[in-house]
Amino acid sequence: MKRERWPSRRLLDLLELDVPIIQAPMAGAHDGKLTAAVCAAGGLGSLPCAMLSPDSAREQVARIREATNRGFAMNFFCHRLPTADPGREAKWGERLAPFYRELEVEFLKSSPVARNPFDESFCALVEEVRPKVASFHFGLPADDLLQRVRKTGARILSSATTVAEARYLEARGVDAVIAQGAEAGGHRGMFLADDPAAQIGTLALVPQIADAVSVPVIAAGGIADSRGIAAAFALGAAGVQIGTAYLFTPEARISPLHRDALRSAQAEDSVLTNVFTGRPARGIKNRLVREIGPLSPATPAFPNAANYVVPLRAKAEAQGSREFTPLWSGQAGPLGRDMPAAELTTRLADEALERLNALQG
Repeated sequence: MKRERWPSRRLLDLLELDVPIIQAPMAGAHDGKLTAAVCAAGGLGSLPCAMLSPDSAREQVARIREATNRGFAMNFFCHRLPTADPGREAKWGERLAPFYRELEVEFLKSSPVARNPFDESFCALVEEVRPKVASFHFGLPADDLLQRVRKTGARILSSATTVAEARYLEARGVDAVIAQGAEAGGHRGMFLADDPAAQIGTLALVPQIADAVSVPVIAAGGIADSRGIAAAFALGAAGVQIGTAYLFTPEARISPLHRDALRSAQAEDSVLTNVFTGRPARGIKNRLVREIGPLSPATPAFPNAANYVVPLRAKAEAQGSREFTPLWSGQAGPLGRDMPAAELTTRLADEALERLNALQG
């Protein structure tokens, strides 16, 4: 595939890619096998590290490098760990108590869900393994850590959900901005904004960010086929980040319940909710979302809210129910296709080029 056929080569040249497609990091939904498959097809595979220990992330990096010699991204969260709020957490436990009684389970506070922010140990890992790209969600690390990452030679990406966030990221020296529209599945990358209702759709967000910053812009949210990719370039993006479409691949490590939900859901089934983790994230609505959400001001701060759902989810899933499972999915989920990740990447790129050429007439 000739790189010069794309309307913009900025992202291709910056990240040394054959196709301007980034596989979105989806913590808990995949490991390095998916990452490597996308890289081998000429895109940028991303390894989500937020739910991994540094040792586990190191093992995944080794497996990626066994499978491909192409560059890849390591992705990290940049949230701040919350201070203890026993009163709020007790009230949330009371709110969920009827579900605990119904499912006959107990809340086990000693079993927290790990979602680790980028810190000294992760920074040392980046310095050790030296990935091609370091990408961040919920802003950026502290300046001293960010400078250490930059010294490794890694290209730095981060998500923006508003123009103000994009300008902030550029001022901090990122190499490209991921414009995450409200259609995107999983957690919103918002870090200056705090109102989920004011989040902007991809069609409106991408051109405004492209006008506001000088670095390449990567469109994300609601992109799952060649039409979305072609539209992203028309809006001023230099590439796309795709998440939900990769959940349909065999390399994705989601449960059969999640996979079945993706295959049967309609676009209107995808909602923003904070009841699973304490932060707004887009997924397919189920009983927990319908009965106490989708957005509740009472949830404990991220990521502590997740601890309360774990026992409910485990018991329900054991009974074949997905009513308490976070079913992350973007609004373009119904466009997903069942095929291996490398084939999907190649087909998306080929079909997008055909569509772009047809539009140019």
